[in-house]
Parts: sequence; structure tokens; C-alpha cells
Amino acid sequence: MNQPVLIGPFSQLLPMSGLPLKGSLSDTQLPLIENGGIVVSEGKIIRIGVFENLKSEVDHIHRIEGEQVCLPGFVDAHTHICFGGTRARDYALRNAGVSYLEIAKAGGGIWDTVTQTRKATQAELEQGIHTRAKVHLQSGTTTIEVKSGYGLSVQEELKMLRAIKNANKTQVADLIPTCLAAHIKPKDWEGEGPYLDEIISKLFPVLKSENLAHRVDAFVEDSAFTPQEIEPYFQKARELGFDITVHADQFTTGGSEVAIKFNAISADHLEASTETEIQLFANSNVIATALPGASLGLGCDFTPARKILDAGGALAIASDHNPGSAPMGDLLTQASILGTFEKLSNAEVLAGITFRAAAALNLSDRGTLDPGNLADFVTFPTSNYQEITYHQGQLKPSSVWKKGHQVFENQ
Repeated sequence: MNQPVLIGPFSQLLPMSGLPLKGSLSDTQLPLIENGGIVVSEGKIIRIGVFENLKSEVDHIHRIEGEQVCLPGFVDAHTHICFGGTRARDYALRNAGVSYLEIAKAGGGIWDTVTQTRKATQAELEQGIHTRAKVHLQSGTTTIEVKSGYGLSVQEELKMLRAIKNANKTQVADLIPTCLAAHIKPKDWEGEGPYLDEIISKLFPVLKSENLAHRVDAFVEDSAFTPQEIEPYFQKARELGFDITVHADQFTTGGSEVAIKFNAISADHLEASTETEIQLFANSNVIATALPGASLGLGCDFTPARKILDAGGALAIASDHNPGSAPMGDLLTQASILGTFEKLSNAEVLAGITFRAAAALNLSDRGTLDPGNLADFVTFPTSNYQEITYHQGQLKPSSVWKKGHQVFENQ
């Protein structure tokens, strides 16, 4: 049995504990322990408190040198880091004035990545996931959701999800798989009957038997699947016990209503959401997940984060790291920029990438530094937590800890 270890002291320890899941937050609500410490054992937090007060309770101490702020490990609740190829050409065309939808109709967009991902071997996809997840980890992200959706056939989706599962075995950060077989309609579909029926009958059972994913996502949009097309799909997914999440309201509305109708865990994007959708979130338990990376990549409006919070909704923030619309993949930078444009408090930004993001993945064992939770945390070389968002992602973590073990140190 592992002996308890006290880690610290930290100039400031922000456990993110005791804060509400929904609604706005002020920085005065942030719990903050000066000269704090964390006692860990067997990968979990035993207790937190003032370092000097905890010293007498343990025999082993891992002393932290210098000024450091400690936060829960970040949770990125929406990524597409399993893919092949690049979409640099798409990015150049968009910056030259060609729209996202025009590029897609001309053979670019998601279908371009589908083509390149199908050409990749499972081993190549695993290596790509590993490389990208390592960058996320070194930026403080200890839990990463990863979607399929660039296969768009039973076998190719299975290749992606098996790659995610295998990568998770060797990757330090936890990878949370999501089946996004309903990303767009495959251009080469030649099956008998609707594409989604085949996914339900032939892919869903394998997801269960191989434990490849317990989450099902779909892109509800004019260029993908309408609410009417996707509702029978979600109905079957719910009957089979899958958690539901939705790509909603990116360019047009409609997806949020579907998410709320099916009691989805989250609805993600929401750049096109109006007052109607904002009130729907306020009156539901669906987590609204902002994806500022997509807004930066496409040059479009941000999710109305301020209005969602003020109305009483729950807001998570994720990177949407993907080869097309959000190639940056830097969660902290994007969240800090969203905070600037949407006038979010530090508490709201940090909540959006910790415990509220964990809730968007239906995970209750991380996102706060509470006793019993995973000992996942990140430290920054400063004595003032406000410096973290102030530098908009350019203040890099000095160390990252996963299940009580230091897995990265910035030399």
C-alpha cells in the first residue's frame, strides 16, 4: 500500500471546491489556500489544507520549491485529436474569404479529413493521438475527450475507436472516447437503407462488446443531420444506455433543442444560439460547452458565454482541437481569449476547464481537489493565480501531476 505523501507548499492552492455547477461566478467565490498542501495516496487526494498543518500527519513529503500556484488538472471535454492528414489548405482558403460551407461543398472540410483518416493505419492514428495528447498534457490537461467521426463507415469508425482505446493504454492523460459516427453524411454511402440505421445495427453493438465508447455524439446542422433525422438515432442510443452529447447551433439553431429533449450531457459549439436557446440551457441540466478554438479558426462569433452564465446555465470550455476549424488545440489560451471577449471572471474561466468540464463528460472524480478525487493537478510558476489567464496561455505549467505522480516538469 502506498504511504500518504504531502506535496507542497504551494503559494496558492485553488481547489475549485464548493462552487455551483450552474450560473455566474465571481473571483471572490474562489476558495484559496495560502501556502497550501495536498496529501495523496494510491492516486487519490486524502486531504488538502495549510502545508504546515499537514506536516505532522505524514511521514513522506515531496517539497515544492519556489513560488507556485496549484490548480486541478484541466479537462478538455471536446476534441477530435484522432485524425490523419492536415487541412492547411482549408485554413488558407478561409482566410482568403471562402466560407467553411463553400469549402466543404468543393471537397474540402470534414470529408477531406475523412479521406486522409481512412488512408491512415490504426497504428498511425494511435501515434498521432499520442503526440497530440502529450502536448495537451504538458499544457496542464490531464483528461482529454477524443471523438471518432472521420471514418464514416462501420469499419473505419471502429478503426478510430480502437486506436483511441489503445492510445489510452500508453498515454498518461486519460482519454475519454466518444462515437461521432454521425458527423456528416458519407458521400460514398452505398449501403442498404439509411446510413444511421447501419451505424445503429452494426456499430453500436461492437461499441458495447469491446467497451470502445459509452458516449454518442452527432452534428446537428443543415450540412450534416437535421433534428428530424437524428432523433431516432439518439432514441436508440439512449435505449442502449449511451450518454448523449450534441454538436449544436454552430451555424444554425436546432441542435440545442434536440440536446435538451434527449437530456444530453452537453451541447457543444452554440455560436449561433439565441436568447431562446440560452433560456433552454438555463432551465435544463445540459452543460453548454463553448469551443473558442473553432471561433478563432473560422473567424466567427464566440459562444454567448456571458449570456449563458447570467441566465443561470452551466458553461464548460473546450478546445475542439481538430485539423480543420480548430487546429491550435491550446485549451488555456483559447479559454483566456474567450474570457476577454465574453467578459468572464477568472473563476468562470477556470471552472469552465476544470469541474464544469468534468461534468460535461459525466465525470465526478476530477475537476476539483477534493478528498477522494483523483490527484490530478497542475502548477504554475507564480504566486498569483491571476497571472495564469493574464498571460493568455503563455505562462506555461511548471509541473503536471497525474494520480499523485509528477508526469511533467518544465525545466
